[in-house]
Amino acid sequence: MRQSTLFTKTRKEAPKDEVSTNAQLLVRAGFIHKEIAGVYSLLPLGLRSIKKIENIIRTEMNTLGGQEVELSALQNREHWEASGRWSDEAMDVWFKTELNSGGQVGLAPTHEEPLSSIMADHIQSYRDLPKYVYQFQTKYRNELRPKSGIMRGREFLMKDLYSFHSVVEDLDVFYEKMSDAYTRIFDVCGIGHLTYKTIASGGSFSKFSHEFQTVSEAGEDIIYVDEARKIAINKEIYGDDILTELGLDRRNIKEHKAIEVGNIFKLGSRFSEPMSLNYTDEASAEHFVIMGSYGIGLGRLLGTVVEVLADDKGMKLPKSIAPFEVHLVSIGSGDKVLAESERIYRLLTEMGVEVLFDDRDKTAGEKLADADLLGLPTRIVISEKTVASDTFEAKDRMTGETSFLTEGELMNLLGR
Repeated sequence: MRQSTLFTKTRKEAPKDEVSTNAQLLVRAGFIHKEIAGVYSLLPLGLRSIKKIENIIRTEMNTLGGQEVELSALQNREHWEASGRWSDEAMDVWFKTELNSGGQVGLAPTHEEPLSSIMADHIQSYRDLPKYVYQFQTKYRNELRPKSGIMRGREFLMKDLYSFHSVVEDLDVFYEKMSDAYTRIFDVCGIGHLTYKTIASGGSFSKFSHEFQTVSEAGEDIIYVDEARKIAINKEIYGDDILTELGLDRRNIKEHKAIEVGNIFKLGSRFSEPMSLNYTDEASAEHFVIMGSYGIGLGRLLGTVVEVLADDKGMKLPKSIAPFEVHLVSIGSGDKVLAESERIYRLLTEMGVEVLFDDRDKTAGEKLADADLLGLPTRIVISEKTVASDTFEAKDRMTGETSFLTEGELMNLLGR
């Protein structure tokens, strides 16, 4: 893409009503646009990053045997009344609206109820189990005080997978497989070294659930980490009893603020019972299906990456989720510079390299500042100096290292 044709523009100043680093940088870089508090539109660069995160997650879900669907955002009141979660007292984040023909519907904050109802039409026997169904779907939660930019909103894209099993032991095995998949996802997205599988309350579902918490001063949660054991505990359940149960020594525990980037729950039959989701075993005896749920907010994940990797110049986006791999910056108006910039742009594009080509009529300072702000993994500068020396100036945004490379060395750097 030529940056001159990109309709979004960068901003020098952060929006006055944004206090979180992720929102300030993503708005300034033209990745997102704020509509109202807690609601953001994805612009071309932001959408490209979200789609890359989506594909990273999709690959892992498909590897585990997941089947992708897209469920309705509008919710049947009867399903939620059956589970006891329709009332605002039971779930205080509902968006509800009246139909012109009469009756109420809600905008889905999650999808346990509707999917359980669907699966009741397709699961009858133990031979139909297990099944793993997932989606990427917009959720709606009427948060009283949305904050932290795209990390806590009223409208957001979530990957939610629900697993269906005949016995608890099968759920336990899949639960650990999903945990490992989450670890790989966060590694690929560049925050694995800061992210801990964290023991949390299981609520009404089970004794414990697990969250994936990324250490950050921007976090809303407090976790307690044993670095040597790679075990973390959420503040809500932290105490002597759980330390004893896990064999942990309080002296080895460190307190951190953290951002929750994913969670996994064992649901048991909490939703299969009200939805009449049953199966018959080999002896024709009837049982409720055992369930698990597994969520990752894609915007929250992108926001977390921005929060923990950014510096005072802008974002630092890993190649895996950056909208473009290379930011090609042409500096100077001489014919040789322009010709060489166009040649390399065409060459890289033909080779399958994703390139954002800054061909704008801007000063060198403006272009380099914007490149730092956008935070693409590799910046390649073509100038009169590089043309004269038959080299390319390449900067690694993550490390800050700059080198002058021949064309062959540049292709090796890009893996081509």
